[in-house]
Amino acid sequence: MGKPSVGWSTFQKRWLLMLIVIFSVSTAIVFVIRAASDSCDRHYEDSGGRIHVPSASQIGSIANPLNFMKSRLVLLVSHELSLSGGPLLLMELAFLLRSVGAQIVWITIQRPIETEEVVYSLEHKMLDRGVQVFPARSQEALDTALKADLVVLNTAVSGKWLDAVLKEDVTRVLPKVLWWIHEMRGHYFKMEYVKHLPFVAGAMIDSHTTAEYWKNRTRERLGIKMPETYVVHLGNSKELMEVAEDNVAKRILREHVRESLRVRNEDLLFAAINSVSRGKGQDLFLRSFYESMQLIQEKKVQVPSLHAVIVGSDMNAQTKFERELRNFVIEKKIQDRVHFVNKTLTVAPYLAAIDVLVQNSQARGECFGRITIEAMAFQLPVLGTAAGGTTEIVVNGSTGLLHLAGKEGVTPLAMNIVKLATHVERRLTMGKKGYGRVKEMFMEQHMAHRIASVLKKVLQKAEGRSHF
Repeated sequence: MGKPSVGWSTFQKRWLLMLIVIFSVSTAIVFVIRAASDSCDRHYEDSGGRIHVPSASQIGSIANPLNFMKSRLVLLVSHELSLSGGPLLLMELAFLLRSVGAQIVWITIQRPIETEEVVYSLEHKMLDRGVQVFPARSQEALDTALKADLVVLNTAVSGKWLDAVLKEDVTRVLPKVLWWIHEMRGHYFKMEYVKHLPFVAGAMIDSHTTAEYWKNRTRERLGIKMPETYVVHLGNSKELMEVAEDNVAKRILREHVRESLRVRNEDLLFAAINSVSRGKGQDLFLRSFYESMQLIQEKKVQVPSLHAVIVGSDMNAQTKFERELRNFVIEKKIQDRVHFVNKTLTVAPYLAAIDVLVQNSQARGECFGRITIEAMAFQLPVLGTAAGGTTEIVVNGSTGLLHLAGKEGVTPLAMNIVKLATHVERRLTMGKKGYGRVKEMFMEQHMAHRIASVLKKVLQKAEGRSHF
């Protein structure tokens, strides 16, 4: 390859700078700051939210379905404020509602004793966009809860706030509470968290699988009934789609990331983009990757060099699990094929650089897994576990391939890696079909319409109205 001209080099740098600035806000990846094994509510995961700021009154070219929320007072209650999935999704809702003129108040239940840089930064992002931030146990929080048209509790853990702050006023507030649930882990099913759940106006859950799990688990374990429950699949932001559909931007990002990883353009990159934790299955992914290399060697198949990329490490923390991953790589002598990337606020460059996304979340899988629809927007096939919300996103054999969770899935995943490595046309076709599915079902306007429908119904219940 010849040395690029100075003009082209300058153009590349300008593009990269612009994209990094855009995506530092619009595609904040859902990486957990502290190590956690939760396979659902602490995703990018996933699973899944990114912060983006929609236009004032339009979602794409269609009038914003949330316009009826103008001047409404909404209290958002978050269990914490971090770069994990739940808080970022709630912030996204805050910005969606602010864009149509709603009055938004935010409170965070669990705050660190000393102000952390992340908390400070996220709070100021909200303040800059007109979101008021009050202490969780303040009189302002109580007054807002009583006056609000709508109260959104985010995650099951937020239920503790009701008795702790509202006390005797709990029954006055419950009829206007929408409970947004992202968890699937068993330890969240505690009566102290969810005893008020049957009496709220409604519950909003990210996937049908998760909703069914909550319905069965609350009935069988706690003997309580879920309120009316609404499933709201998430959607990709306009900002992410603009880059995903810009071939020049993708090419520049691809070259930049691959150069930083020291891999060639023709090499095949299989990446897991999640917080590094046992629940996300990076250990089993690496086993599958190693096994796929052995299969290719045994069958003497001619394929480009395969590489595994783990995006979401914490180089500073160096947890026991992450040490296990690195020791496995050293033990198998595949250091030149496995690349660890520190947690980052910018996911788009890595989606542009890789060839296949591996969504290997374990146990019950992801509640939804937003990184999955983001990868599909970049026309990437997805190798995912047949669990949780992934089964509602990935069409097995069409937009990707599914495998079992757990050790039983190691060999099937290895075989799927080989399939996509050896069949270029199949890989590209799956990517195109995934993009089509995103355009049909998982766009910002789809999410806005789904949320708007839920909010109308909840407000109707709270106010006793039959229409707006």
